[in-house]
Amino acid sequence: MDGGSTSETRVPPSVAVDEAVSTKVQIAAQPLYASRIKVHPKSVSGFYRTIKWAVLGFCLSVYYLAPWLRWDRGPNAPDQAILIDMPGRKAYFFMIEIWPQEVYFLTGLLVIAAIVLFLVTSLFGRLWCGYACPQTVWTDLFMLVERWIEGDRNARIKLDAAPNSVSKIAKRTAKHASWLAIAAATGGAWVLYFGDAPTLIGEIFTGRASVTEYFFIGLFTATTYTLAGLAREQVCTYMCPWPRFQSAMLDDQSYVVTYEAWRGEPRGKLAKKAEGADPWAGRGDCVDCNSCVATCPTGIDIRDGQQLECIGCGLCVDACDAVMAKVNRPLGLIRFDTLANQQARACGAPATHKFVRPRTILYASVLAVVGSVMLAALLLRTTVEMNVLRDRNPLFSTLVDGRIRNAYTIHVLNKTHAEQVYTLRAAGVPGAVLTAIGDDTPGDTLRIVAKPDSVANSRIFVTAPLAGLRGDASTKIEFRLDGASGGGRAEYRSVFLAPGR
Repeated sequence: MDGGSTSETRVPPSVAVDEAVSTKVQIAAQPLYASRIKVHPKSVSGFYRTIKWAVLGFCLSVYYLAPWLRWDRGPNAPDQAILIDMPGRKAYFFMIEIWPQEVYFLTGLLVIAAIVLFLVTSLFGRLWCGYACPQTVWTDLFMLVERWIEGDRNARIKLDAAPNSVSKIAKRTAKHASWLAIAAATGGAWVLYFGDAPTLIGEIFTGRASVTEYFFIGLFTATTYTLAGLAREQVCTYMCPWPRFQSAMLDDQSYVVTYEAWRGEPRGKLAKKAEGADPWAGRGDCVDCNSCVATCPTGIDIRDGQQLECIGCGLCVDACDAVMAKVNRPLGLIRFDTLANQQARACGAPATHKFVRPRTILYASVLAVVGSVMLAALLLRTTVEMNVLRDRNPLFSTLVDGRIRNAYTIHVLNKTHAEQVYTLRAAGVPGAVLTAIGDDTPGDTLRIVAKPDSVANSRIFVTAPLAGLRGDASTKIEFRLDGASGGGRAEYRSVFLAPGR
């Protein structure tokens, strides 16, 4: 070969095949799921931790104590303030009573809750996740019990690495027994919302409760123990769908947990102060102590930026502020802030914030409309409802005197807690008279008696002369129901059928 020519190195086919096989083996050897690295959050105190304790106490108090609240609804009605009466097919919330046909109130409540969550997220980030989500509340409670029994972060890490001993087994047994007790109390409190709490609690402890009640107690005990005690941060990271689409509600004006990289970098351990030298020269305020990571309940490093696992609890803010106070540096290296403010501060510009912006206006407007509709529906709801079903076989009957008779079934729903007497009238059919099974006396009105909180069913007949119908095969008829002594009123439109021309 001359000196000016180039040589080409060829890989033997056997070597190329071996390399390809080796690559495939390496890819196949990688696990589909990464092994869980157990998170041992460090205890911290501060402003946001105090708020979390207050919210935790409030949420748990409401959950465990609400079934025991009483509300006097008068005779013939349950006195439990919050009750979902499955056998009676009604739900009670203090002065509000919801019937099955009013399920739209529940739908509206869920819609309002969703819009409020969207609005709060657009303003303050994952405030719900960090403070009021049941997973967060019960996980905080379980971790508190864990610290009481096994110690703080370092003690728990050492205990995990230590071989089995009497002390270790005793601590683990006490911890899991405490968790199961809390989980059982959680499951037991849940079923109390579906029956009279004092009666049901006695039946549970004496073995007289139903299989269904024991099943749901067991179900909620198992799920609470598993999710809050064993799964913990994995629920927020892998199971909960909210982190995956909550970013659609955020923008650069939303308050989230941020790290001031422009101030903290370059980070590093704080060296001892040399004579006449500034230990902070040429470096940032972050001393790389990892307190923010050790405190995080999901085990992330907020200095890496916004992450799906961050629940926005702010505990890293408390941890960092404590360190900044010790090294005599300004607080707020990690803080709740907007991305727009962070960019402004990095450039030395004043920080500003816009609460009113297109997305918040949209969410607030939708919330106002849905809330107004719900409030109007609640205020205008009547104490009585009527439903009329016309017989279809036969469509009508012709009597021997030539008059036409239609049969109807009247359902009268009395929503009050007292017996009501209603007067039923029919309008729109000339010369019509009413009769009922058990009351054959014809007249312009009928008397219907409805018991408290119940439905009264009556089968009635409407009879009218054929001449007055003007040969129409179908005549509109309106049933009017009037109650005495606050019984309310209701109307229902139907048709009266007769032979056509």
